[in-house]
Amino acid sequence: MAREKQIMTDAPAELAQRLAEGLQRERIVPRFVDSYVVEHGRQALQVHASLYRDHLELLGREALLAVSARALEITYDEPLPCGRAKPRPMLRKDATAFRRKFLAALVRQQKWSAGDALDFQADLQIYEDLLARNSSARRNRKPFEAANHPFVDRCAFLLDSSFLEKARVAASRALNDLENLTAQITGSVLHGQVTAPASQKR
Repeated sequence: MAREKQIMTDAPAELAQRLAEGLQRERIVPRFVDSYVVEHGRQALQVHASLYRDHLELLGREALLAVSARALEITYDEPLPCGRAKPRPMLRKDATAFRRKFLAALVRQQKWSAGDALDFQADLQIYEDLLARNSSARRNRKPFEAANHPFVDRCAFLLDSSFLEKARVAASRALNDLENLTAQITGSVLHGQVTAPASQKR
């Protein structure tokens, strides 16, 4: 019971912090953009430094949405310790409280204004709704296939709307890295697992 209470009290803020730190450390978004530019000869995307920085910032926000949605999904469904009782997924009321604390911690860490916080929460809800709708269609993808995921569609449009399908495939590869990182961090926070960084798992 103490472990379950600790998860509800400490884990939301720790999860928010470690996800944000993981995105910075692993540099998944900059690597995704740079490799896309090289692979498809799209150097024009990096010509204007300020525009390139804006792209990275927008794509970084999409990455934070993707890892947040996946981390919450794992947290809700992952069997959690319940004292002497059999481990069980999180109850709905506990999931709602966890989500609220997680988002509050993100707002503090990112130093968002009230408007930024509301925008992020609205976009996260869109992610969660779309993912819930598409969950039955999930399957392993071949490297050349694009994922049916809001991160893929939104990032492809932001990155290179002229080469949308190529950008979707590249964004799908980045999504795979993001989901691996999220699973490692979320498992570590919820169960105290020690995991290697995503960059070491390739």
